[in-house]
Amino acid sequence: MVQQTIDAYGSIDILVLNAGISMWAEFEKIEDISFFNTLMAVNYTGSVNCVHAALPELKKSDGKITAITTAQALIGFPHHSGYAASKHALHGFLETLDIELEDKVRFLNVYLGWIKGTNLRQSAFGADGSIIGEKRHEHNSNAIDLEDCTRSIVLAIKSDKKRVYIPKKIKLIPYLNIFAKNWLWRKILKNVRDHDSD
Repeated sequence: MVQQTIDAYGSIDILVLNAGISMWAEFEKIEDISFFNTLMAVNYTGSVNCVHAALPELKKSDGKITAITTAQALIGFPHHSGYAASKHALHGFLETLDIELEDKVRFLNVYLGWIKGTNLRQSAFGADGSIIGEKRHEHNSNAIDLEDCTRSIVLAIKSDKKRVYIPKKIKLIPYLNIFAKNWLWRKILKNVRDHDSD
């Protein structure tokens, strides 16, 4: 795919890591954890493979790697243990590359909250290892519309930002996790449980 892109366009200016699959289940209620392998293969290893293939071309073009990731890359998240772990892994991988490459390639991390208008929820794994499908948990009023989300991502790419948080309040998570951890964890747990009752 990288070579086909070079043949067609001459260079690769940006690599967008956007593939993802999620889950919605308390860990102790999961019957078979083998779907964790799929979470890691899609959310982490898939991105690593793409970066490895495209990196030489990105260095030539002073290109950018844009990771469409999640607030769950910054903090653990109830009912999403395997998903959060895969996103933590990707976050650590890209941060390491950012250090190693010394600005030869630019990086943008897009940390998302809940976004309406995608198929992430209905494609998520449930506790029995099957895809949730129409049993998915509905979004509440805190979710962001897909068009607004996309517009913010494009603006961040054009502005050469290093990170963007959608919605903006997500940027508080690392600080709250240090200075108000108990409050933050209770709030996250309540939010997830509110979605469970929908």
